[in-house]
Amino acid sequence: MRENTALHWIIDEDRLFTDMADSPDNPCTACGGCCAHFRVSFYCGELSDGLGGMVPVELTSKVNDTLACMKGTEHGHGRCIALVGELGRPGVGCRIYAQRPSTCREFSPWEADGQPNPECQQRRQALGLPVLAALSPEQAAPVLPA
Repeated sequence: MRENTALHWIIDEDRLFTDMADSPDNPCTACGGCCAHFRVSFYCGELSDGLGGMVPVELTSKVNDTLACMKGTEHGHGRCIALVGELGRPGVGCRIYAQRPSTCREFSPWEADGQPNPECQQRRQALGLPVLAALSPEQAAPVLPA
């Protein structure tokens, strides 16, 4: 990981999100492992047919009265319907990145302290990709408010 990685940490309602859409060094755009492994479930209020939600409802399945998930991920180990491209290859990405659910926003390749996320590392290794280096202290997440 180069020192100039454009990693933006966003704090919203005491939750930490990452946004790397504008980063040329975004490791996710040559991986996609998490998008084809985990069930991507989230509060149904995030759906576009709800009050202020933005996740396209047509790309989701109902889990229960309060949860939805991205189609393809209902049981885990399935590819998210919003994922485009080939896993582990440059250009893989989310076609609804700006509208992705909070679960995806919260999942970061790095922990708040700048250490690589172990679950991300496992997914990368499963695809034959190199593990990620730790972030510098300057790139680590800001401290959440108490």
